[in-house]
Amino acid sequence: MSRQSLTAPRRLILDILTESHDHPTASDIIDRLKTQGQSVAYATVYNSLRYLTEQGLIRELKLEGDASRYDSRTEDHQHIVCVSCGKVSEVMTESPKEWLRHIEEETGYSISEEQFLFKGVCGECRASNDRTVQ
Repeated sequence: MSRQSLTAPRRLILDILTESHDHPTASDIIDRLKTQGQSVAYATVYNSLRYLTEQGLIRELKLEGDASRYDSRTEDHQHIVCVSCGKVSEVMTESPKEWLRHIEEETGYSISEEQFLFKGVCGECRASNDRTVQ
């Protein structure tokens, strides 16, 4: 599917996601549309996010809390969440194939997709904590 074949709201939302590196929620996307002077109904945003996800143009991430986050990077990768500030970053390190093979042997499943969520404290929060401790 090409970007040109998308409706105007879907294209706007995809553009926001492509330019974002913070894995925004639907609410964040609505706020960014308003900041750009765009008026898009809440239902249109949610329906567009569902459509873009179903078409494989974006990924829906169920990480922490109730709100899904969205990512325009659709290639295989994982995510890490800062337990201090909530920042979400991408992890591009490939999963160990031997480990996945062991999981398949243990469970009898054939793994078709993997999603790992790592948690830790980001560099900015660690640096901030180091400054407050001194």
